[in-house]
Amino acid sequence: MGKKYINNWASCDTFYNHTIGDMLMLHPQLTERVKLWTKSDNRWVRRAAAVSFIVPARKGLFHNHIIDIATLLLTDNDDMVQKGYGWMLKAASQANQELVFNFVMSNKANMPRTALRNAIEKMPPELKVKVMAK
Repeated sequence: MGKKYINNWASCDTFYNHTIGDMLMLHPQLTERVKLWTKSDNRWVRRAAAVSFIVPARKGLFHNHIIDIATLLLTDNDDMVQKGYGWMLKAASQANQELVFNFVMSNKANMPRTALRNAIEKMPPELKVKVMAK
């Protein structure tokens, strides 16, 4: 699954964001399979689990799966994975800001700053202040 050809952020994001994202919208039964990618030893496969949901997230789809993936990747030490799931949450916040805000508030103590800052990037300033407060 992609390990041979997907070996940097550009190839990962280009392929999974659009191709797999569109495929998930056509075949939602595959979402559980994509969640399994969060357990991979390969950083690009773990990132792919998140970025595959960006296009559907913008359309307001799969919010429960998005929260599941963000939870599974919450404490991942790889900055590229953190940026990927933060981007996924940012996309989801455009359709359901409250869901993402509540997730971030509940997990901000354990969430790496890289992921957190990406997740709240499009939120109004007053919500950003609440998230960043101790």
